Order: sequence, then structure tokens, then C-alpha cells
Amino acid sequence: MKKTRIVYMGTPSFAVVPLRRLLEENYEIVAVVTAPDKPCGRGLAVKCCEIKEFALENNLPLLQPLSLKDPEFIRDLASYHADLFIVVAFRMLPEIVWSMPPLGTFNLHASLLPRYRGAAPINYAIINGESVTGVTTFMLNKEIDTGDILFQQECPVDPEDDFGSLHDKLAEAGAALVLKTTEAIIHRKVIPVKQSGFFTGTEDLPQAPKLTKERGKIDWNATGESIKNLVRGLSPWPGAYTTVKRGDFSCDLKIFKCNVTELKSNGKPGTLMIENGSKLLAACSDIYIEIKELQVAGKRRISAGEFLRGFRNTEQSCFI
Repeated sequence: MKKTRIVYMGTPSFAVVPLRRLLEENYEIVAVVTAPDKPCGRGLAVKCCEIKEFALENNLPLLQPLSLKDPEFIRDLASYHADLFIVVAFRMLPEIVWSMPPLGTFNLHASLLPRYRGAAPINYAIINGESVTGVTTFMLNKEIDTGDILFQQECPVDPEDDFGSLHDKLAEAGAALVLKTTEAIIHRKVIPVKQSGFFTGTEDLPQAPKLTKERGKIDWNATGESIKNLVRGLSPWPGAYTTVKRGDFSCDLKIFKCNVTELKSNGKPGTLMIENGSKLLAACSDIYIEIKELQVAGKRRISAGEFLRGFRNTEQSCFI
């Protein structure tokens, strides 16, 4: 039987896990499409993405178009005569691309669609305090994240999960779902279902828009639980942040880990308190949270204990 020819499209580490599994199961990946290399860091050194590194390590043909509508890219892509395109954590495709293969193009999304459509579904599931999320495969169409659903798999969100740990769990679940979907499409054993069949039409579906810097700023007038969820949802990247102020001095810092306490807050939100000389507490609207790990701008990530040893007069300071 002729092998199904697959073009795989993706960019970050989340996309590497399903691609590795496809290769391990001997699927024929005829090409990989990913983003162009870009400068990053203080030195603006050109860095390639995780998918490119993986493709090069496995001698897979690689395409890095600046524009997905570029005629030369379209010709190159068509020359691979792929039967199926698989998309994981990539850009929105123009119709001339997603309609090209005879078996169509499917996408893996890190949520239980139609919930959390958008660029940051893992982050927002945690920020919103979800106890369950999951992964979905669906056929691409003209609008982002709205295509007919093929398969879904639920995944629990543990109370201590942060973006990093949930990302890794969903990448593994997503890899299994990509294999299941690929096999079902090849053997015509799946019937796509419209997303309207997955919600009543009256509920307010949560969205997952691209993260902005403003979204990461901690509002100390919020509840301790919601602040903890924000910290979890943005840890280890891009990090929830606040400003520590003492008199005329102020500096930004990121908080990567915190715990809610049972201590009721009776002070102004953002007020700091030291407990037993080593615990750093911050007042929220209802309770105090304990700051466990943080990073002062320009410095390395440290524990709260290390911070307290190097930051004097903490109790005369506050978060704003």
C-alpha cells in the first residue's frame, strides 16, 4: 500500500512532540514548514526555532517562507505532492495552502474547542482557574480555530500546574491525538462535527487571545486565588509581574510561584509582610499570598528567602 505523504507545519517545542511520534510510527514526512529564523536576545543573535532544529537533526526537507502566499513557496509546497497537511502551533494558513492536499489539512489545538480559541489556550485555562482542559484536532477552514472537530481528549489541570507543566502534559496528549487523527483520516474512519454541536449557543465561550504585557501585570486588588492563577498561567513564561516600591525607589519584578494562605488581609492590597524572617507575604483583596519564587528585573530567578536576604527594609516596601 502506498504510504501517505505528509507535510508537517509548526514552530515551537509544543509542535516537536507530535512530529517525533509520527516519525517513530514510520509515517512519511515529506517536508516540514516553519517560521523564518529571527534575531533574539540582547545580542540579537539569529536563532532557529525548535521545529527547525528537530527537522535538521532528522534530515527532513525544510521550508521557511516569509509569506505563506508567496508564489514560489506555493510551487515548492505543491512539488511534494502531499496527501495530508498537519498543523501544530503555526500561523493561520491561506486557503490556497490548506485546500491543497486531497485528504485536507488538520490542526491540533491545545484546548477543548470551541472553548479557548486563540493564541494562548494553555495560559488562559490556568488563569481562569479551569480544572479540566484538553486537546482538539479539527479541519482547517477560512476562520481561525472554527473548523469541524475530529477528536478531543480531556486533560486534568492540577492545582499546582503552571503553564510549563500543563504545556508538557498537553503536548504528550496532543501527540497521541495527532496519531489517532492521522490514522482515522487515512482510513476514512472519522466524520467531522461542526463546533456548534459542542455548545448550546447561549453560553459565553472563554477566549484565549495573544498575551500582552499588560495582561501579565498583577492587580493586588484581586483575590489571592485569582492572583495565584495568573502567576501559574504565566510561569515560567512570560511571567506575571509587579512593581516593588519603597519611598522614591521602585523596580519591576516577576513572580513565578506563590501559594495562598489562610491569613486574612487587613491591610492595603500590595502591602508586604515578613513571617519568621524568611517568608514573604503580600496582601490581596481578601487574604495574603506567600511569594515563593521571583526575579528582579535584570537578575536571575531566586527564592523568596534569597530575596529577603538581599533586599533590606522589605516591610517598608509594597507591591503596586
